[in-house]
Amino acid sequence: MSPHRMRPDAISHHITDATLLRYATGRLPAGPALVVSVHLEGCPACRAKVAAFEAVGGALLDEAPPELMAPDALARLLARIDGDAPAEPQPLRKRPARKRPVNKRPLPDFPGDLRVPSALRACEVGPWRWMGPGMRMSRVDIPGAPGSGAILLRIGPGRSLPEHGHGALELTQVLSGSFSDEMGRYQPGDVSETDEDVDHTPVVDGDGECICLVALEGGMLFRGLMGRLIQPFVRF
Repeated sequence: MSPHRMRPDAISHHITDATLLRYATGRLPAGPALVVSVHLEGCPACRAKVAAFEAVGGALLDEAPPELMAPDALARLLARIDGDAPAEPQPLRKRPARKRPVNKRPLPDFPGDLRVPSALRACEVGPWRWMGPGMRMSRVDIPGAPGSGAILLRIGPGRSLPEHGHGALELTQVLSGSFSDEMGRYQPGDVSETDEDVDHTPVVDGDGECICLVALEGGMLFRGLMGRLIQPFVRF
């Protein structure tokens, strides 16, 4: 298998049911939700679980007993509408012509055979910026969710991200290449899911660079001297 190509049947690290349930019920923040969306594009197994969670939620709503309205509910609603209405109709004001939005900046350079997920194409992705020897990052801005805590990481072959912990949930989706840590080896399509109870040291395999989409609910806390040196450059 090409180190840059994802095959659904080769995915061995999936998103936990607890996180998929939060995604299905809309309780996952925008950054981690983006990572889940990217993973779902290439993972039929996780898509099926999300569909099942959504179906169960819809069935529960259908079976819930209807809430009875107070006898005067409609009258109170109409009175409120009348009270909020202006005494006289306001003249229409001509709005200034809205400028057409400029095209999103182009995606940073990726390996030629990497298929960029559609969920990522809908975001504003910045240029690659240096964050340490053999390591670059790119900020991902999600429409309508500023400061969502999502970045792209591009780490060279054989390089390791310093040991670090997390303030809460961290999701890392491999887009190309592969890396290993204390929990296993991750290839294109795999997701590493960790939380505040896990410290790890991801090491990229030696046969090529690794590009990952990363999102956190909390911050990332680096350990050791090298970690403290690059900490100011890693801002979600």
